[in-house]
Amino acid sequence: MLQPLSRRHFLSLSATSIGSMVLSTSLTGCAISSAKEDDLSDVEFSHGIASGDPLQGSVILWTRALPQDGAVSARLVWELATDNNFTNIVRSGLVDSSESRDYTVKVDVQELNPATEYFYRFKGRQQVSMTGRTKTLPSTNPEQIKFVVVSCSNYPAGYFNAYQEAAKTPGLDAVLHLGDYIYEYDAKGYATQRAAEIGREFASDNLGELLTLEDYRNRYAIYRTDKGLTALHAAAPFIAVWDDHEIMNDTWSGGGENHNPGEGDFYERRAAAIQAYYEWLPIRPPKGDLQPHIYRTFDFANLLSLHMLDTRVIGRDEQLEYSHYINKDTQQMDSEGFIADLQNKNRSLLGKAQFDWLVNSLKTSEAKWQLLGQQVLMGKMLIPGAMLSQLGKKDAAALMTKLTSIKVRLLKGDALTAQEQSLIDTVLPYNLDAWDGYPVEREKLYTAAANLGKKLVVVAGDTHNAWTSQLTNNRGDTVGIEFATPAVTSPGIETYLKLDEQGAKQTAQALTLLIDDLQYCDLHQRGYLQLTVTEQNIDATWRFVDNILSTDYTISNEHQVSYPE
Repeated sequence: MLQPLSRRHFLSLSATSIGSMVLSTSLTGCAISSAKEDDLSDVEFSHGIASGDPLQGSVILWTRALPQDGAVSARLVWELATDNNFTNIVRSGLVDSSESRDYTVKVDVQELNPATEYFYRFKGRQQVSMTGRTKTLPSTNPEQIKFVVVSCSNYPAGYFNAYQEAAKTPGLDAVLHLGDYIYEYDAKGYATQRAAEIGREFASDNLGELLTLEDYRNRYAIYRTDKGLTALHAAAPFIAVWDDHEIMNDTWSGGGENHNPGEGDFYERRAAAIQAYYEWLPIRPPKGDLQPHIYRTFDFANLLSLHMLDTRVIGRDEQLEYSHYINKDTQQMDSEGFIADLQNKNRSLLGKAQFDWLVNSLKTSEAKWQLLGQQVLMGKMLIPGAMLSQLGKKDAAALMTKLTSIKVRLLKGDALTAQEQSLIDTVLPYNLDAWDGYPVEREKLYTAAANLGKKLVVVAGDTHNAWTSQLTNNRGDTVGIEFATPAVTSPGIETYLKLDEQGAKQTAQALTLLIDDLQYCDLHQRGYLQLTVTEQNIDATWRFVDNILSTDYTISNEHQVSYPE
């Protein structure tokens, strides 16, 4: 169980890990709101406010304060109260924004009460920011914990209505953001086809692919103008991890699909991306602003331990690609070579240090629920190889119908021909960028969790679609469950496969039949996932919006799952 940081601990932390973040305790944060007006700067609170990384006795507060006189720094006041009218201010202090941090501000407020709702704001000489709501973690088991889970918000693809709706969630404890908070593509790249039409174009200083620190900062600046994102940040503390697009598409530890030698040094670009992320997100960098370590644990008393993972930057070996195993002349696949590489025992998604940390965190946790917050699908998405080769082609629908018919007959106990049996039994991973591309390490994790007597509950983003899968080991034993959130705006499988709504629904039904561990999927709607955790159950509710092309929307439908059923 996490305890409020001791004075010695947070003083040490401030010297080694926090960088330019301001640490505040009750001893340094009293009655500062009475500071003279002349001590403060005229500022513009241009990008709202935010809070994040709550612990039992502390939370990060964030804003961006641009000096109106063009100065390189500005001074402002922050206030934390137990009521949204600020009649009972319990902490306050002075803080500076500076050009060196893109005028972003972070305050790590310490020595707070656990399980307490607070309200906060920032003040300039004549300006007051909007008010934000935040909440500390509990020290004794609560009746319930309520999260919303979000990922994959692409600005030119549409408005962040899913964020807007999630902000309305009553009693929200935290927002779990699983990555792709921004996208690094240029103004004519991915999902930009209707950007001009709907008023979602990038600013003139940010039209190219993101390569430099200034590029990444400017992209965050335009994303943070979206009213839905502003509202969600103001509604609850964020607990966030990055995926690939905060850096570049298909990032791995030594490179990325969307990086080439003509774009400079990969590690310099990665460092710029990570610096901008730490500046713009209300996060407490586990090993400091300059380190690419983001994995960390949050304990909600003994009810739930939340382990936020990095499956992109620290330890990921380069993704496998089927195309690398196909002979260009014969078009035959080198199946033996592919299987050998896929089953390489040294192949890693987490890296040894993070894997060992996770297993130790599972071992030492006394919580009932072990929740892994991470980016990519962990469940086995193994589909018939014949279908994989035909996805997106004109004969795909007919083949899918044939395969589902065979699977229905098999489940009814009918005898199959050898050819039919082979069509069903010959399965391949659909997505090698996910845990399916790193099956040995996944099995190692499943074994470790089972040996510790821990069932896993996993949340994932990345795919832009909604999924529920039971997690099974190689013996077929169930070791947990996975819930995946749809994208906020990024297009899903229905776009890649050119499916209309009816086709997407039919494909979803077929996949849940053909993929053994898959229990539910939605392939055509944008939205978010809500989790409600109690001692007895984790209830998952997917909520879908009917429109992202304007800010006019309604909730089109919902889907609910309870675990255990």
